[in-house]
Amino acid sequence: MQREDGLFGSIRVALPDGESEPFAYNYDRSIILTDWYHKSTYEQAAGLSSIPFQWVGEPQSLLIQGKGRFDCSAANPPMKADVCNNTNPECSLYSTTVVPGKTYRIRISSLTALSALSFQIEGHNMTVVEADGHYVEPFVVKNLFIYSGETYSVLVYTDQDPARNYWVTTNVVSRNATTPPGLAVLNYYPNHPRRSPPTIPPAGPMWNDVDSRFNQSVAIRARKGHVYSPPATSDRVIVLLNTQNQLNGKTRRWSVNNVSYDIPHTPYLIALKENLLHTFSQTPPPEGYDFANYDIKVVQNNTNATTSDAIYRLQLNSTVDIVLQNANTMNPNNSETHPWHLHGHDFWVLGYGKGKFDPINDPKKYNLVDPIMKNTVPVHPFGWTAFRFKADNPGVWAFHCHIESHFFMGMGVAFEEGIERVGKLPSSIMGCGETKHLLKP
Repeated sequence: MQREDGLFGSIRVALPDGESEPFAYNYDRSIILTDWYHKSTYEQAAGLSSIPFQWVGEPQSLLIQGKGRFDCSAANPPMKADVCNNTNPECSLYSTTVVPGKTYRIRISSLTALSALSFQIEGHNMTVVEADGHYVEPFVVKNLFIYSGETYSVLVYTDQDPARNYWVTTNVVSRNATTPPGLAVLNYYPNHPRRSPPTIPPAGPMWNDVDSRFNQSVAIRARKGHVYSPPATSDRVIVLLNTQNQLNGKTRRWSVNNVSYDIPHTPYLIALKENLLHTFSQTPPPEGYDFANYDIKVVQNNTNATTSDAIYRLQLNSTVDIVLQNANTMNPNNSETHPWHLHGHDFWVLGYGKGKFDPINDPKKYNLVDPIMKNTVPVHPFGWTAFRFKADNPGVWAFHCHIESHFFMGMGVAFEEGIERVGKLPSSIMGCGETKHLLKP
């Protein structure tokens, strides 16, 4: 859960010499969106592991480029004046200055611990042109839905009244949260950067408007002229049912196909290269669930849920389809949005659906013409998401929900591919689990 402690950033990758982008702009900006808890990650982790279970709750603030606000009078327990002081100039909102009549590329990254967000700029449309490093067939939005782990580029034309500044806001969606909106200022030059806009910050969309979020996901297609066609068929299909479980009648966990993921003490890569196979389970994890009888719309007992640190072993260069199936949590009529992130690969997003995935008919509807490639993808409440990837990167790679607490609670898996192609491991990475004896000075 290091991300909550500030271990994050963005890297901007430049195009190779001689290449150009399929859209034009005058200036380039980057914005990171996060949420902020007053409790440390240690306190949160202790609560998630406790009996009785203690949920982390909603974050206290939303931050835009590391800045936000908090109502000091709402602090419980009360904070000292020198700790929480909204009048401190250092606590001013983030402000980005723009010149009227120009086009700005804004690279937006969400590194939230929990929150799915809607991002909007008062009075301005945004044209989505890129997602997770791949060009998108452009489409215009008033608000951009963005999930933890995702990145987007939008084009914004500064064509509004230059005599004032404008609000930039973020709002929590997908959860009925108590977290107040995140605020920043779009500063039209030559207005003062700290001059507040004369209006009330615009309200974001309804938190439970699933259709709008679903429709944005479906609208994201690869840009014409920049389509990387997926393989026509796959060699393997793995269906991952996302559920919430009560293990041993005491501990609340997230599970995939009724198995809650545990990270072993000895890193997989070292265990596999050094033949320490006893350090993690060799029983393959399940590749599906009881499609015919499992009702995703009701609370299930899932009494046979287990924990495991087993991994999926993939044939190098094989083509793999993953289907994420969402279901009801342990609360009636509740299904959460989960942004799933795959390490080491980009994948083709083949489709989204509502309800239970039909393994016979739904694959016939896959988009094999212009699917966008991404590395993070949401699975919407009571819905499914399907994607395809090539297992062509030797190593062991995590695939997990990008919500910090959900991954901590077991919502993840790991894929191994081509481990024999990985070279000799440096001794400097040794030291965890049973690798201590491999650590050389």
